[in-house]
Amino acid sequence: MEVKHKLSINQWALEDRPREKMMEKGAAALSDAELLAILIGSGNTDESAVELMRRMLLSCDNNLNSLAKWEVKDYSRFKGMGPAKSVTLMAALELGKRRKLQNIKERTRITRSKDIYAIFQPIMCDLEQEEFWVLLLNQAIKVIDKVRISTGGIDGTYTDVRTILREAILQRATQIAVVHNHPSGNSRPSQADKTLTEYIRKAADTMNIHLIDHVIVCEDKFYSFADEGLL
Repeated sequence: MEVKHKLSINQWALEDRPREKMMEKGAAALSDAELLAILIGSGNTDESAVELMRRMLLSCDNNLNSLAKWEVKDYSRFKGMGPAKSVTLMAALELGKRRKLQNIKERTRITRSKDIYAIFQPIMCDLEQEEFWVLLLNQAIKVIDKVRISTGGIDGTYTDVRTILREAILQRATQIAVVHNHPSGNSRPSQADKTLTEYIRKAADTMNIHLIDHVIVCEDKFYSFADEGLL
């Protein structure tokens, strides 16, 4: 019986070594599979680390956002992917998300609905349940803070309008935007979304606080009540 031995990256042909390729040509020259292969270091008895990563990416349509949602049990479906390698990839993908969040913090002035989406998409894109947030703004439409108000169904948020207004008053916000996600991927508002938006707008008006938008966030798209003329 033929015994196969897995090759470490250092044993590959020079042209197949992603580490050397990265040092020579830079990270931008590497494919997603090659970058991931550097992290895991070795493949299995049947395929190299790059081949393993190519097959893994293929299973999620070569989409790193989809891969970022995986847990250890999902990685373990692939031969050679033990807990250590799985956690390494999960940590790297989480760092990518956090880097994106830090870059967004530099953009503090809200001039359009897309600015709101850019802040909340990295926070909400992987969530499996609805969350409701408020974005607190000053008179110059600059971000003061963002606060999660509730988790779960939007129906429960009616009891938290006081929390929204309290946060705005405590942090001296004169304008707010509310944001929630639709894990289903359908960005269109429900009747409950519309009713809640009007409820919040009227409550904010009594405190001389302007509701500038309600944005529904999905992974790759969003819906803006302001853009649609509903505010």
